[in-house]
Amino acid sequence: MSTTSQARQRIDALLDDNSFVEIGAKVTARSTDFNLKLTETPSDGVITGYGVINGDLVYVYSQDASVLNGSVGEMHAKKIAKIYDMAIAMGAPVIGLIESAGLRLQESTDALNAFGEIYLKQAEASGVIPQINAVFGSCGGALAISSAMADFTFMEEKKGKLFVNSPNCIDGNYEGKCDTSSAAFQASNTDNVDFVGDEATVIEKIRELVSIIPANNDGDAFSDCTDDLNRVCASLEASASDPAIALSQISDDAVVFEVKADYAKEMVTAFIKLNGATVGVVANRTAKYDDEGKKAEEFDAVITALGANKATEFVNFCDAFEIPVLTITNAKGFKACECCEKKIAKASAKLAYAFANATVPKVNLIVGDAFGSAYVTMNSKAIGCDVTIAWPNAKIGSMDAKMAAKIMCDGKGADAIDACAKEYEALQNNVESAAKRGYVDEIIEPQDTRKYLIGAFEMLYSKSDCAFKKHGTV
Repeated sequence: MSTTSQARQRIDALLDDNSFVEIGAKVTARSTDFNLKLTETPSDGVITGYGVINGDLVYVYSQDASVLNGSVGEMHAKKIAKIYDMAIAMGAPVIGLIESAGLRLQESTDALNAFGEIYLKQAEASGVIPQINAVFGSCGGALAISSAMADFTFMEEKKGKLFVNSPNCIDGNYEGKCDTSSAAFQASNTDNVDFVGDEATVIEKIRELVSIIPANNDGDAFSDCTDDLNRVCASLEASASDPAIALSQISDDAVVFEVKADYAKEMVTAFIKLNGATVGVVANRTAKYDDEGKKAEEFDAVITALGANKATEFVNFCDAFEIPVLTITNAKGFKACECCEKKIAKASAKLAYAFANATVPKVNLIVGDAFGSAYVTMNSKAIGCDVTIAWPNAKIGSMDAKMAAKIMCDGKGADAIDACAKEYEALQNNVESAAKRGYVDEIIEPQDTRKYLIGAFEMLYSKSDCAFKKHGTV
């Protein structure tokens, strides 16, 4: 198979059959420096056009590594910019299929300026239309920045390479020691990558994502619901520690699209369907189970700096595209370690701001502990949550009752501390006491969660906010 056919075949695999219409097929490089005029540059190394995915319009560009290694020059970039202009005007997603050596050195400052033009179009499109990138080969330097500006990035698990500086350029490192450009490294250690898989699976997941999210910031994301709206989720409480499993029980027909699954695993971000409507979910995780149902990893019920950043980015996307947000809260506090302490205040501030600033319908489901500032940060009623629902075993308060008792009864004996803890539990940490103060709207049985969530979001469907503010600064 030639590389040229790979670029074209990726488009054909991504789009509905026979729906692709190419734009700019005759464009070639304009520069003549370094004997470029003697080099054939068909389509200037990038195939651009539009088509449909499950009947929905999308714009797509696919870099052709057989033409000057897919490098980005002046005309290559102008073709991508043109696609962005059309996509913004039509309110449709842009999907970039990436395999490129990066900046075209023969065109120097023209190519450098070209990258700036791509960044500008991405900035104009941000929050207006979804931007999706898929890295199938090399995506380095300036292209890595472009990929990071996209809303979602997918990587092919073996050939995909994503880097600003190549592994061999990092002091004390080389590719054989630690391949910082690999899909495995990028997905686990950075927040750059949302999904990793083989090429066919990546394309399949992009099609799935496009069908779940709105086409633009004025669109909606609805589909027909054939699932029972009052379906009982009998084993939901038992699976609450791993939201990826719990969400499959709550969602219509078990539809769950998790993003950044391998990064900051203690915080889950995912899209689900409730009565046909797409809902974004941010959830605390204390356990992760493998495909055989065995517990593979355990996590403390705390918010980390990485988890907070992951959630913030996701909430901001949902708010920009009018996707309602559900939080599933089980957090005792913030992670306590030197590394986290360097970042947690700013990260949690951004998360609190994201929830408070979001004007979309917001529902909080408290399934376990909800203590202190960590609880406030996780979409509490205090920062603007519209509806708060809790399970009967939820605990809501300033801190664990035993810890509070030790502080309040400092210097007293163990019996006094135990008595104080029991009293504190009943008066302050009990979900009933939170409900009496108006901090919880409903206390429900876990098995009834699906129908109550559907009811809450149905009620909030027409929520609007007319207050104007250009932007905050957090």
